Amino acid sequence: MQNGMKFFAIILLLTLSFTGKALSQAGAAAVPFLQIAPDARAGAMGEAGTAMADDINAIYWNVGGLAFLDYFEAPYGFENQEKKPYRQFALSFTPWLPQFNADLYYAYATYGQRVDALNGTVAANFILMNLGEFIRTASDGRQLGTFISNEFSFGLSYGTIIAPDLGAGIQIRYIQSNLTPTGGQISGDAGVGRSVSFDLGLMWKPVDLGPMEDRLAVGFNLQNLGPRITYISQADPLPTMLKLGVAYKVYEDEFNKFTITSDFGKLLVNRDSLGSDPLPQSLVTAWQNPGAEFSFGMEYWYQDIIAFRGGYFTEPAALGDRRFFTLGTGIKYDIFKLDFGYILTTSDNHPLANTMRFSLLVDWE
Repeated sequence: MQNGMKFFAIILLLTLSFTGKALSQAGAAAVPFLQIAPDARAGAMGEAGTAMADDINAIYWNVGGLAFLDYFEAPYGFENQEKKPYRQFALSFTPWLPQFNADLYYAYATYGQRVDALNGTVAANFILMNLGEFIRTASDGRQLGTFISNEFSFGLSYGTIIAPDLGAGIQIRYIQSNLTPTGGQISGDAGVGRSVSFDLGLMWKPVDLGPMEDRLAVGFNLQNLGPRITYISQADPLPTMLKLGVAYKVYEDEFNKFTITSDFGKLLVNRDSLGSDPLPQSLVTAWQNPGAEFSFGMEYWYQDIIAFRGGYFTEPAALGDRRFFTLGTGIKYDIFKLDFGYILTTSDNHPLANTMRFSLLVDWE
């Protein structure tokens, strides 16, 4: 046994609860870090990004958005220059549940580029959720050292245009969850769970809708489809999620651009005291569970240099009862974009209060 694992279990449940995938009527899902918004830009817009997936972070929000990341736009006055293939790199860091001072943090990195030979854009990403350091003890109370619990994933994505105004994408992901140390009194990899999953995404940007041309975007994303992840004898489903989003560019001129966006999200997990429904059955049975996520966001750019963002996220109590406003800003200089996001909770002493996200995006021209 490991003395101190009770504290770890509390931290783990807090992590599950406040990512909105708590033990509830809708069922519990493992590896909830896969549902944490990675970048500060969409995070500052109420975590609504399914239809705003217009940079390399589309690998999370809607892999179908990768299809439209083909070539960099030529500067004004140089439209006749040869277009440069799209290449972009992103980093993000978020101290998680800061009020608990538990050394939890979330880190994310992704790189993608246009590959003409594949007629599309490919990308890779890595996500790490650090769950903190714990003391490992024997059954007689002797300390056996410390161990760090973490969860991570590695994904490969591809997106391509399948119609003049429709992009499609797919992502394949390896997932590993290291909750307890291996070896010693715990045999083999008993403290480690592994699985694989994939995402499917579509992005529609209509080109023949009159005044809505180049203004409207509609997104569809089905995330985390895959087999259950197993710890010892306990098998838990992945957080399979359906997201639908719409974005509309309300106003744009030489100096200003204002966009609004909204997302709907449904956790496609159905679980009770007897276990959870397997895929693809859960894609149907999960709809008998009440509740869904809703988010709304807006973004204003001035001279394509500085951005201001805001949003709101809500979900019912059965899914975790998260309700919060988000604020943020962004600055663009040359090939660099630096974004900041902040969660403003609606209740006192909320675990997500004062959560800050920082992300960097580099146009590798």
